[in-house]
Amino acid sequence: MNEYLLWLANETKSVWWNDSADISELKNAIEHGAKGVTTNPVLVAEAIYSKPDEWKECLSTIPAEIPKKDKAEAIIKAVTIRVAEMFLPVYEETNGAQGYVCAQVDPRKAGDRAFMLDMAKRISSWAPNIAVKLPVTAAGLDVLEECAAEGITVTATVSFTVPQVIQIGKRYQKGIERARKSGVKPGRCFAVVMVGRIDDYLRDVIHDRKMDIPESDIIQCGTAIIKRAYKYFKENGFEAVLMPAGMRGEYHAEALAGAEMSFSINPKIQVMLPKIAKPYVEKIDEEVSEETIRRLSALDEFVRAYEPDGMKPEEFITYGVTQKTLAQFTENWLMIEKYPLG
Repeated sequence: MNEYLLWLANETKSVWWNDSADISELKNAIEHGAKGVTTNPVLVAEAIYSKPDEWKECLSTIPAEIPKKDKAEAIIKAVTIRVAEMFLPVYEETNGAQGYVCAQVDPRKAGDRAFMLDMAKRISSWAPNIAVKLPVTAAGLDVLEECAAEGITVTATVSFTVPQVIQIGKRYQKGIERARKSGVKPGRCFAVVMVGRIDDYLRDVIHDRKMDIPESDIIQCGTAIIKRAYKYFKENGFEAVLMPAGMRGEYHAEALAGAEMSFSINPKIQVMLPKIAKPYVEKIDEEVSEETIRRLSALDEFVRAYEPDGMKPEEFITYGVTQKTLAQFTENWLMIEKYPLG
């Protein structure tokens, strides 16, 4: 048994979700108190290609001659519905606060408002406990507000920075206010910070520029960003729930332990958690040192990510790590399209 996961789930205000679509990993996650599932095109492609026999029956209802433009969505729908069934009891037990399974809109359409809204409506109809994944671009934020107003739960993803999650929080508040005025039960919102991906991106920039910033600082970039966002959310009464994702080591989970967040933890990181020494301690209130922030702030790309006004919404889609992540998601979306059916 993974004692750290059980401690996190049962003895702190933190919640954790499993970051994979693998059935055996999901069963293990449920045993360790997981309250939801995050998937994306990468994880769906990984699941169906690594264990095709496990998914054969699930995908058998999709006609082999399905048009190419519809194929990836059909596969993702079948996978998502199966996983959603596993977490429906959690959804019901928590009265819809948890128990969600994520399904992402087509990453090739991150700037297309009408397309993303139409797809979000389709995805949300698949099961009661679906959280539609939208990218945090200017267009994605418009769709997020509309989804909240229409009662659709959203996980705002492709998100790495304080400016992005502040906009998530603000636009979600507008959406739920609209919903309540209309007598609609608002959808919920989970606000992602991909803590490991921002670390990876800033490391590349630091090394490319030959800057004298140590690795011990670099691996705290994402942690510093989400801790600052967490304070901002608390101070402003935002109802969206922060979600640290894309962790690269047990240090990310340990640094945030005790936060009222929904942690997205991949099985590759779950197996690292036993490295954390007992007694387990809640560390969300421990600040990243001022010296670390000072050294990191020599990098303009960190400042853009860390300062609340570091970027405007129209800049989000052009930020380097956003483009890198959308490209990876698109590559795996196309892999799903190529998956052999029948």
